[in-house]
Amino acid sequence: MKKEGTRTLRLQAENAAHEKAWKSAENHETLSPEEIKRTLHELRVHQIELEMQNEELRRAHEDLEKARARYLDLYNFAPLGYVTLNKKGIVLEANLTAATMLGIAQKKLIKEAITSYIFPEDQDIYYLHSKDLFKTASGYSDPVIQPQGCELRMLKHDGTAFWAHLESATGRNNDGVQICRIVISDISKRKQAEEEHEKIQTQLNQAQKMEAVGLLAGGVAHDYNNMLSVIIGYTELALPKVDVDLPLHQYLEEIHKAAMRSAAITRQLLTYARKQVISPVLLDLNQAVESMLKMLRRLIGENINLIWLPEEGQCQVKMDPIQIDQILANLCVNARDAIQDVGNITIATRRAYFSKSCQPDQIGLDEFIVGKYVLLTVSDNGCGMEKKVLNQIFEPFFTTKGIGQGTGLGLSMVDGIVKQNNGYINVTSEPGKGTTFTIYLPCFADQVLENICKLSPEIVPGS
Repeated sequence: MKKEGTRTLRLQAENAAHEKAWKSAENHETLSPEEIKRTLHELRVHQIELEMQNEELRRAHEDLEKARARYLDLYNFAPLGYVTLNKKGIVLEANLTAATMLGIAQKKLIKEAITSYIFPEDQDIYYLHSKDLFKTASGYSDPVIQPQGCELRMLKHDGTAFWAHLESATGRNNDGVQICRIVISDISKRKQAEEEHEKIQTQLNQAQKMEAVGLLAGGVAHDYNNMLSVIIGYTELALPKVDVDLPLHQYLEEIHKAAMRSAAITRQLLTYARKQVISPVLLDLNQAVESMLKMLRRLIGENINLIWLPEEGQCQVKMDPIQIDQILANLCVNARDAIQDVGNITIATRRAYFSKSCQPDQIGLDEFIVGKYVLLTVSDNGCGMEKKVLNQIFEPFFTTKGIGQGTGLGLSMVDGIVKQNNGYINVTSEPGKGTTFTIYLPCFADQVLENICKLSPEIVPGS
């Protein structure tokens, strides 16, 4: 209302001045001093009104610039990326957050194709999403429709991939051309958490399955062992009473051998179920391995080279010596079978200390307890295993060997022994690159060795 009033006064003053000027010109009259004074006053009032209006315009312009600056700050530094595309997928506008997500300067992102920053295998997701979005929008008179979302992998300018959620809606620019506005959010952490949850759930299911199988195996093994004891006992009683030359003696011997082999399988089942009676003693792992080398060389054959790399000094562990023999025998036999012709099997030991700063993925374990460990490593340069096979090797009765060539209990027994001694086992393998088993056993070192280990924040060989 105020502006309208000043505008009316100004027009009235201008019209009055013009009217008087024309009348004076037509009548060839000169203005009186009072008329000149009044006219000048009206012109001054008009000038003041113009200055006031200019000041209002200047203030309105400043407020507009401040509002625009605040909008640009909110737009550019928003926690989400904002991108405007045309129907061909060319970037028309982008905020600073979107450019930072993609690792490129904001100005350079303009006029780029958005597909250049989408993972090649996921571009079909974008094309289908874009097609459905514009197809839906064409059936509406309103230029803005309900947003649609999709998840896909995007690429930064340096080629690094990350997971993103795209929330899209169509609209029209000032010229009425249809455009697409996209909100980009980085969901890599959420995807990683989902993968971790799935991994933990899989491990839980596997642990429950293995526990159930272990309980079943332990119960069956005990009952089966009792029956075998009767068979073995009566066979041993009958053998001395039968003449060696008689066929019955040979039959009894075969029965005795079969019963003894069955008893060995029973012991493996009990070991897997961790119900085998053990007699752990404090021993040096290096000495225990060295005492087995001669037997292991005969076991693997002459065409395979057995390499022994012991850690200097003592590697003290507390476990049953028979269990160490069982671990080495099973791992070396598996390594021998994985080598087609000529190859190497390497056995090594070393001491290590796991600290809180040492992440589980650095040592290939899903979890571990901080402390001193002795590492026993058995590796070969054989055929290796695929990931699918690798995930099943510790399951009882699972074997990659032919029918009748393996019971599938060897690695299950090794896994049971390691867990029975509060240790961990990790295996790495790739087809054509061999396999490495690493066993982590609690170290029972003296006080001096313990103090040295605590100085190291990470896994330090020979510490």
